[in-house]
Amino acid sequence: MQADSIDANALRSGTLTRSLARFVAGTQWRDLPANVRNEAKRSLVNYFAVALAGSNDPTLDKAVHVYQRFRADESASIVGRSERTDMLNAAALNAMSANVYDFDDTHIPTIIHPTAPVAAALFALAESRSMSGEALLLAFVLGVEVECRIGNAVSPEHYQRGWHITSTCGVFGAAAAVAKALELDEQHIAWALGNASVQTGGLVETLGTMSKSISVGNAARNGLLSALLAEDGFSGPDAPLEGERGFLRVAASQPVWSALTQELGHEWELLKNTYKPYPCGVVLNPVIDACLDLRRDARWSLADIEQIELTGHPLLRERTDRPGVRTGRESQVSAQHAVAVVLSRGEAGLDEFTDAAVADPSLRALGSRLRFIDNASWPVESAQVTIVLRSGERVEHRVHAARGSLAAPLANVELADKLHQLAAYSRSGVDAQALIDRLWKFETEQNAAAVMGLARAHGSD
Repeated sequence: MQADSIDANALRSGTLTRSLARFVAGTQWRDLPANVRNEAKRSLVNYFAVALAGSNDPTLDKAVHVYQRFRADESASIVGRSERTDMLNAAALNAMSANVYDFDDTHIPTIIHPTAPVAAALFALAESRSMSGEALLLAFVLGVEVECRIGNAVSPEHYQRGWHITSTCGVFGAAAAVAKALELDEQHIAWALGNASVQTGGLVETLGTMSKSISVGNAARNGLLSALLAEDGFSGPDAPLEGERGFLRVAASQPVWSALTQELGHEWELLKNTYKPYPCGVVLNPVIDACLDLRRDARWSLADIEQIELTGHPLLRERTDRPGVRTGRESQVSAQHAVAVVLSRGEAGLDEFTDAAVADPSLRALGSRLRFIDNASWPVESAQVTIVLRSGERVEHRVHAARGSLAAPLANVELADKLHQLAAYSRSGVDAQALIDRLWKFETEQNAAAVMGLARAHGSD
């Protein structure tokens, strides 16, 4: 039965929630295609890379300081740090760390960052409940599937209305993943989704601030809690997703019911996951690519620039038209800053999106010359940067598929290099190569928690 054809009684009875719960309960490792299994490992390599990068950011320092006041025990690790904490706090802090620099993965077309909430919850659980690498990978794939299908059902309206979709949908992904890892049955998985439904939250208004990290952390923590409660028989509504006052109807005026179950088990959302080469909003990737190419072949100086025209899908302007940013965090979602800093430095790493870079008056002046041109027919992974010189000459470069997009994905060696670079950036002393080697063969790991030992700060117990 296609979801769009179900009647009101079926919606009230929880047909869609049950279908998802049954799918999670029944799917086994052997059911996953080889490319899905491989993508799961790629996602984890990227996850540890970005979690290490963010592990000693001031946002994490402050969060760890507060969360540690309320830890129940020291059973779980914090990526890139020496402190230990309890399972729920570790899930929250590691999800925060992976998302803090906007360097994490992105599901197309929802713009969900799927791995942080799901992986952080699973690894926190793995340090207290024995599980194999294969079991964790299976749970991870299924959590991402649930998370992104729910996102598909409410996109694009949900984000446009101001909900931070990684947070609101991520809690369902974490709940489903942990429920699978706990080997819960269909009924208990449905309860886990119901428990998650009352813990969704996160606002786009918080982007560029520390506050954004709270809801990303909560997605992992609350999803984990939702499944643990369900394991003990803590029950939920029959139709937490599709009910008359369920998540989907509250989150969007016209949910796409079919997105939840159509081709379930045949089309895998993880295969729509992408990995960023730059630490910024994903819609800026083609812009940065274009600026790097223009800078590389430049026969002009910055003083020659009269104006910069940025052509792209309207979403580019909606997400990144942020002049006069004040912090490095804000600069990660500012086209004005990204264009200016890349044209000036010819680089687009973490150092280019810091408070110090934002404070450079020459970058502010260059960024003020930017003008957006909307073209709704262009895909979001495409953009064109045109430099208008004072002489009247126009120099332009269009990127049809940004590096890191589905059409131009990062190779395994590039993901490994990203982990090396970000591990070094974290100054945690983590042996990046040892971690990478274990992740590429993670399905053979008898103890899934072993990699968390490798990801802890050097010199910790």
